[in-house]
Amino acid sequence: MATGIVDTAAQVLAERRDASMAEIATAAGVGRATLYRYFPNREALLRVLAGAGIDELGRRIVEAGLDALPVREGIARLSRAIVTTGRKYIALVELPPGLVDARAVETQIVEPIRALLARGVADGTLRDDFDPETLRATFLGILRSLIKLSIRGGQGVEQVSAAATTAFLDGAARTQL
Repeated sequence: MATGIVDTAAQVLAERRDASMAEIATAAGVGRATLYRYFPNREALLRVLAGAGIDELGRRIVEAGLDALPVREGIARLSRAIVTTGRKYIALVELPPGLVDARAVETQIVEPIRALLARGVADGTLRDDFDPETLRATFLGILRSLIKLSIRGGQGVEQVSAAATTAFLDGAARTQL
């Protein structure tokens, strides 16, 4: 039952970030007492939701097999993984640090991204005049912005992922003919 509540909470909070616990309980088809039995307060629910989001994205990153791919394809697959998970857990983007397991984020998400980008710089796929953190922040910033736009505009995962991949790898400049 808790998993169903967490999934529903992710959906409700993606639509309305300030949704109340009562609204989440109603959407999940449970009473408020049941919701509070599993999650004594909003912070507890958000903490579990954050853990679920980190685990899901971490699993998708592993399944993408980034180490075995050319960098461009790795970035495309990573974009799809982040967009797919990010659309579900968009409400978690700006959580206070105390609600997120920073170590899990580092090992499951940041390290694989950092490794892929470093490989891209080393093999010449990516520019070497930006430091790795600038590349990572740029990539994730593009993804975050496009995920938010896609939720409002209704674009699908593939369309958003392709736009993010192209914007990051090729920039926004018009292609020369």
